Amino acid sequence: MIIFKKIRWKNFLSTGNQFIEINLNKSNTTLIIGTNGSGKSTLLDAMTYVLFNRPFRIIKKEQMINTVNNGDALVEIEFSIGIKEYKVRRGIKPNIFEIYCDDELINQEASSVDYQKILERNIMRLSYRSFVQVVILGSSSYEPFMKMKSRYRKEAVEEILDIKVFSHMDWMLRDQQSVLNKKIVDVKHNADLIQAKYELEDKHFKEIKNRNVDDKKLKQDQLDKIENDKKTYLEKIQQLDTNYKKYNDDIKDKEKVEKKLNQLSKLEAKIEQNLHTHQKNLEFFEENDSCPTCTQKLESEFRGEKRAYEKGKITTLNDGMKKLVEEITQTETKLKEFNSISKKMTDLNIEISKLNTSIEEIKKYSDNLHNEILLLENKKQDSDKIEEELNNLAQQLNETQEELIKINEEKSYIDTVREILSEKGAKTRIIKKYLPIMNTLINQYLQDMDFFVNFNLDEEFNETIKSRFRDTFNYNNFSEGEKLRIDLALLFTWRNIAKMKNSTNTNVLILDEIFDSSLDSQGTEDFFKILRTLGKENVFIISHKGDILFDKFTNIIKFEKTNNFTRLQNV
Repeated sequence: MIIFKKIRWKNFLSTGNQFIEINLNKSNTTLIIGTNGSGKSTLLDAMTYVLFNRPFRIIKKEQMINTVNNGDALVEIEFSIGIKEYKVRRGIKPNIFEIYCDDELINQEASSVDYQKILERNIMRLSYRSFVQVVILGSSSYEPFMKMKSRYRKEAVEEILDIKVFSHMDWMLRDQQSVLNKKIVDVKHNADLIQAKYELEDKHFKEIKNRNVDDKKLKQDQLDKIENDKKTYLEKIQQLDTNYKKYNDDIKDKEKVEKKLNQLSKLEAKIEQNLHTHQKNLEFFEENDSCPTCTQKLESEFRGEKRAYEKGKITTLNDGMKKLVEEITQTETKLKEFNSISKKMTDLNIEISKLNTSIEEIKKYSDNLHNEILLLENKKQDSDKIEEELNNLAQQLNETQEELIKINEEKSYIDTVREILSEKGAKTRIIKKYLPIMNTLINQYLQDMDFFVNFNLDEEFNETIKSRFRDTFNYNNFSEGEKLRIDLALLFTWRNIAKMKNSTNTNVLILDEIFDSSLDSQGTEDFFKILRTLGKENVFIISHKGDILFDKFTNIIKFEKTNNFTRLQNV
């Protein structure tokens, strides 16, 4: 379990050159209050930035630095896992990224990307996507579990269940499997060559034992034949070389196409993000006739202009997305063609290697025939030497066949393990085991918040929601208040499952402005009932409704702005 203890930051967003420090395990329930823009939600951005190098809200990196001091932005967090104490420091201008374990700096020779992987995979065993599902529920830049794509839902749950290691193991075994496949081909090819050579030598040995002077003509005929075979093989090699060069020319642009596909994929993600932003803006101007922050009325003409603008943007982005998808499809098709050509080139290399080996064997056999002709001319024979060579070949063949059996056994073992680690293997069984528990917990939390529906997630984490009258709904059919109850039920469920697995289990839960929008007074009371069942967890709630919530918290933190800098005020 991750026990977060302290977090401090300076020159970060609206915070000045003096550290703001928050004790994360001081109190079971902490209320964070302050006026709009006072810096309440900075806690969320500071926490995700120091741990995952990205803010919780949609803020560019250069915007995270305090614009007055314009440098020395620094965030530090302290936490423990088991008996080990950790501290992470991350800063901008200058760039800082340090991880300490028991006050000793962890080796920084790795790249910043690999250093981040050490923090997420080896230390916390927690990704950003899982972190925001079990630690944070916010009103800004938060993607609820139910709004995620199916594959992202599955990834988040796999991390919570601590079974993503199966995917990493499968990835490692895939490379071993590929190496073994190639080794099987090579060893089998070698065994075939030894077998062919043994058969030639054996035949040759039997002929020598019964040879006479008349064998000379027979040997000469054999020599002529294998020379013709050698010529044929050389012609084949020449043709294969020509084909290989042609294929090589055909795939000269493969790297450019791969780079283009990567760029197109990034562009697709960017367009999706822009679409989401403009759609959200459109929904705002369609559903609101006044500003929710300053309560000033929005003129109808202004709203109409904004809606038209956002619709135009959405149409333009959708058209661009359609063209982009077509371009991605064409690029992927081209890349598949390149991969197909690459496979053909590999096959050509193998064929050329076989032919060259055969030519080498022909040369050796040709040399043997020349020697035999000389022996016949001199009426000499050396059958003992050939017999010894046959024995050596038989031993080599036996050893090669035994090696092939061992490699096939090893590959069979890896094939079996990969089948277990596949999507339909152990992971599915574990998910099936926990699904009933998840669904039971979700429905229990919904009932605790007086929301009586039958909520069910399937193995792909798609939802089915039925009312008491058996009407079937999905998440988007419900009001914002009902959606928030579902989000809270899922959040508490994931934290409960994480405790069972001791995977992404933490002591901190941060909820940003959930009482200020969609949760009514009854929902607030029901929510606090659930909080009281959480035990020793440290819950932080950011809210504008401080005056009506004071009596429900054991600790209160107030943010205020003085001379444009965020400060903490004693309450």
